Amino acid sequence: MSRTDFRTVALDALAKEVIPEQHFEFSTETARDRFFNDTRMLDVKQDVHNRFRTNPTSMVGHMIDNLALTGEEDLLDLGCGNAFVLEHLRPHLADGTITGLDVAPAVLEAARARMHGTATPCTWIEGSADDLSMLADDSFDRVMANYMIHYVPDLDRCFSEVRRVMRPHGIFQLTTDRPDSMLEMYQVHFTALRAMNAPAYLFKATPKGRLSLDNGAAQLAGHFETVKRVTWQDQLRFTDPAPFLRFYQVGHNHCCASSEPDERLDEAFFAELRERVAEQVTEAIKENGYFAVTKYTGSFLCS
Repeated sequence: MSRTDFRTVALDALAKEVIPEQHFEFSTETARDRFFNDTRMLDVKQDVHNRFRTNPTSMVGHMIDNLALTGEEDLLDLGCGNAFVLEHLRPHLADGTITGLDVAPAVLEAARARMHGTATPCTWIEGSADDLSMLADDSFDRVMANYMIHYVPDLDRCFSEVRRVMRPHGIFQLTTDRPDSMLEMYQVHFTALRAMNAPAYLFKATPKGRLSLDNGAAQLAGHFETVKRVTWQDQLRFTDPAPFLRFYQVGHNHCCASSEPDERLDEAFFAELRERVAEQVTEAIKENGYFAVTKYTGSFLCS
């Protein structure tokens, strides 16, 4: 087993017990107005992944390797967010161009500020990834959609639009998770919910289940001649519950349990939920020296 292969028979067996078949679904409007009305969720996720990762190659490094850039490409980033990925990618496009599209004005403005003054020309567009009508045919050598495709209303239209704006021999990189990614976080979450006799509708998997590494190839194959899956693993390791709880609460909205307002779930509910999760994480740290959150993720490379 390689240093960065974190799969075990025990984890695979646990995934079958823990991860529900049904997954959360959220609208574009919810994503725009609630999740990304500021950059906090993105900031926390990005900070934690950088500080607590085990794989010496970052996920962003993996994405850059996949794109096989020469430095002169025109690149379109769908759901560009706060331009965290683009900031790292930009030196690889010193003589190219970047176009970032996002449905959320707040994070789009953060992207604009982040990339301001860089030599690579950048264009910012507020819009949905399933409507690229403002972009001409054959405009881009590379198109990215990283961890955002589950928010897009019309996936078929999105993929048709990507195919239209992408040049021949271009690459479309769609990055998403396996359904059992971050299994350990969901295990402590669901264990806490069960102890609280929480409502059944909270026992759902990540919304990335809409298009995951397990089911995405079939959805993409109708639009692209070649669909290649490239996987990547990491393991976040925490020796203090506090940064994990921030990741769990702010970065993932309590595994989506607090993603949408619900008068039946008040702050007292979530305070107890965090306390019960923290107890489990603390116990794991005492037993193992750290609490692990295993990432099973990767990209589809389409052409």
